[in-house]
Amino acid sequence: MITLLAAALLAQDAQPATPPAPPPPPCESEAHQAFDFWVGEWEVTPNQDGAAKAADSKIEKLYRGCAVRENWMPLRGAGGGSLNSLRPDGLWHQRWVGSGGETVDFVGGPVGENVMVLQGYWRGAAGPGSNPLVRMTYTLREDGSVRQHGEQSLDHGLTWGASFDLIYRRKN
Repeated sequence: MITLLAAALLAQDAQPATPPAPPPPPCESEAHQAFDFWVGEWEVTPNQDGAAKAADSKIEKLYRGCAVRENWMPLRGAGGGSLNSLRPDGLWHQRWVGSGGETVDFVGGPVGENVMVLQGYWRGAAGPGSNPLVRMTYTLREDGSVRQHGEQSLDHGLTWGASFDLIYRRKN
């Protein structure tokens, strides 16, 4: 018969079973990092020589890496912000909310490395009564800045025209 002391010694010598590895956090995949190049604090100017600063923008990764949020703070005009996330459908979704209460939903995803393309219908973006399809292309440039190039289409994407062209430069 094993005594209590012997049982305790045997238990001490036994190797505990290795617990299974915990699953990775839900939003740390490579796909969830596709928009990380846009995260930071930025000064934003139109993409033209000698253009004056138009806005500040703060983009942060939130909710354990599951979302990217922008706070758009123009020097003139209305501000707003967006919340971006990779959804189970495998696409990135952005909800823009302006300080006038307007909302726009964009959908898309990465195209190659360090490029994100999102598009959606933006009511009134081309003037009263318009409902253009807007395509935004975010591109990380070699100098670390990010270009946000906007195009719009009044024929559901058959033809495109320039809408806006911005450069985000990191604040010092």
